[in-house]
Amino acid sequence: MSQTNISSIQTTGSLALLDAIVKEQVDTIFGYPGGAIMPIYDALFDHADKLKHILVRHEQGAVHAAQGYARASGKTGVVFATSGPGATNLVTGIADAMIDSTPIVCIVGQVFAHLLGTDAFQETDILNITAPITKWNFQITDAQEIPEIIAKAFFIARSGRPGPVLIDISKNAQMQTFEYKGYTPCHYIRSYRPKPIVRPEYIEQAAQVINQAQKPFIIFGQGVVLGNAEQELQQLIEKSGIPAAWTILGKSALPTHHPLNVGMLGMHGNFAPNVLTNQCDVLIAIGMRFDDRVTGRLDKYAKQAKIIHFDIDPSEIDKNVATHVSVWGDAKETL
Repeated sequence: MSQTNISSIQTTGSLALLDAIVKEQVDTIFGYPGGAIMPIYDALFDHADKLKHILVRHEQGAVHAAQGYARASGKTGVVFATSGPGATNLVTGIADAMIDSTPIVCIVGQVFAHLLGTDAFQETDILNITAPITKWNFQITDAQEIPEIIAKAFFIARSGRPGPVLIDISKNAQMQTFEYKGYTPCHYIRSYRPKPIVRPEYIEQAAQVINQAQKPFIIFGQGVVLGNAEQELQQLIEKSGIPAAWTILGKSALPTHHPLNVGMLGMHGNFAPNVLTNQCDVLIAIGMRFDDRVTGRLDKYAKQAKIIHFDIDPSEIDKNVATHVSVWGDAKETL
C-alpha cells in the first residue's frame, strides 16, 4: 500500500505527523536533519507539494526563523530537529519564543523507546531541559498518540498567550504503522483555560479610575497585537483623548503618525513617554509585562500614579509593578 496515501487505513507515525501539520494550515517547516528524526524527513519527501522545508545551517537558526515566520504569517511556526545536540541547540530560540509570546511547535526526534534512560548515542532529556521555557512539552513513544498530541500542541501554542511547545518523538514511533483514523484539530482541553473569564466588576473599577483621572497615560504592548485589539485600542484612545506609548513589541498596534501616539517607552525609547510615565496620575498598561527595559528601577517607577493593568496572563499581574486595578482577559474583550 502506498505510503503517500495518508487516508489509507494503515499509516506510519511520520506520515500522520505531516498530515497533522498540513491540516493545521502550516506550509513551511524549518529544520536540520539527523538520525533520530530521519523517518520524518523520509516521509517529508512525499509531501513536497504541500510543505516547504527550509534547510538551515544550525538548529538555532531554524527556531529563530520559525519565530519570524509565525510573526509575519500569523500561523504557528514549525521546527524539526534531531535528538541530543540537535534538540539542545533549539533552547535559546524556545526561551525567546516563551518570553516574547510567539507560537511555535518544535518536533524533535528521540532515540528508540527501549533505549530511553540508557544514555544512548545522542540521547538527551529534552523534556526536563525545556520544561521551564515551554507552554507544554510531551514525549511520544507510540505512533497512535501522534494525532491527538499534535492537535493539542498546536492548540496550546497559539491560544491564549501564545508560546512554544515541544514534542519529543521516539524513532520507533515515527516508523511504527498503526490504524490512522484521520486528524481532528483540538479546540478544548479540560485542564487548560487559554483566556480568563472577564469579570465586569474589574472593568467598572478601571473605568471609574480612568474617568476620575486628571493626567492619564496609556502604555501598550504586544498583547494588543496578539489579541487583534488594535481597533479597540484606537477607539479607547480617541474617545478618551489619552496619550499612548508603546513597548517595542507593541509598535504596530497604533499608527505611528497618530496624534496621540507619543512614541516608544523605556531606556531605548523616546524622551516624552518616559517623562509622561513619571507625571501621570493614572497609568493604564495594556498587554505589556513591565519589562525592566521599560521600567528601570522598580522602586522609583511611576510611584505617583495609580496603575491599571490589562493582561491575559494572570501571572503578569503584580509580578513587577503593584496594580490598583487588575483586569484579566483577552485585550479585545477587556478594551
